[in-house]
Amino acid sequence: MRSHEIDYWIHGEEMQFVEIELDPRETVVAEPGSFLMMDEDILMETIFGDGSGNEGQGLMGKLLGAGKRILTGEKLFMTSYTNQGSDKARVSFASPYPGKIIPLDLAKYGEKIICQKDAFLCAAKGVSVGIEFSKKLGRGFFGGEGFIMQKLEGDGLAFMHAGGFIYEKELKAGEHLRVDTGCLVAFTKNVDYDITFVGGIKNTVFGGEGVFFASLIGPGKVWIQSLPLSRLADRIITHSGGYNRKGEGSVLGQLGNILDGDGW
Repeated sequence: MRSHEIDYWIHGEEMQFVEIELDPRETVVAEPGSFLMMDEDILMETIFGDGSGNEGQGLMGKLLGAGKRILTGEKLFMTSYTNQGSDKARVSFASPYPGKIIPLDLAKYGEKIICQKDAFLCAAKGVSVGIEFSKKLGRGFFGGEGFIMQKLEGDGLAFMHAGGFIYEKELKAGEHLRVDTGCLVAFTKNVDYDITFVGGIKNTVFGGEGVFFASLIGPGKVWIQSLPLSRLADRIITHSGGYNRKGEGSVLGQLGNILDGDGW
């Protein structure tokens, strides 16, 4: 294997964290801000790029590799965690919001997974975290992820995070699946991904489900989330500004607010 071989355990239900066991000199690379805890023999370092060595040689090559992360909306730096001791040591990373952590053995998926820009959590050293440009205008303009998505390449373990319940579906050759663009988390490299118009004036204007679907055609595997972060954020904003919780769930909620002197 080119990537470091790591062991892991995923703990929790709605707010999960992944605990990774490293042999001496093994390294895992993670998104900044995802760290939870680690043993004393773990050395933490801030690095350019993903540490895979695929970004090129020298400072300029590393800068170009790190610059790719900026295009995907990620931070310029990543953090590496290396076991410098003589025994096994563990380091843990937490999910950023309610959902599930998805372990991916890239060797089983043709050494490449394409995912939404904020899905990556951590990976064994040797896994390359790069960018995937869309060659289709419809997908680029209306896909919810723009022209650029994230790609994970290599033969090691990587971990994604997504919101709500995660549904994994294996598409047969020619099988067609339509998904809300925000609910699509990732798919394997052989899946044909495009954007399709919902259709119908009533559906478009009054449907409340957006104007476009993500169109996925097999063969390959797709990962779908039931609660995208954007949908969760919209609900929180809707129910937070100027809203009195005493009337929540009540038919007379607003009338009760007025009688209490709280106004609208």
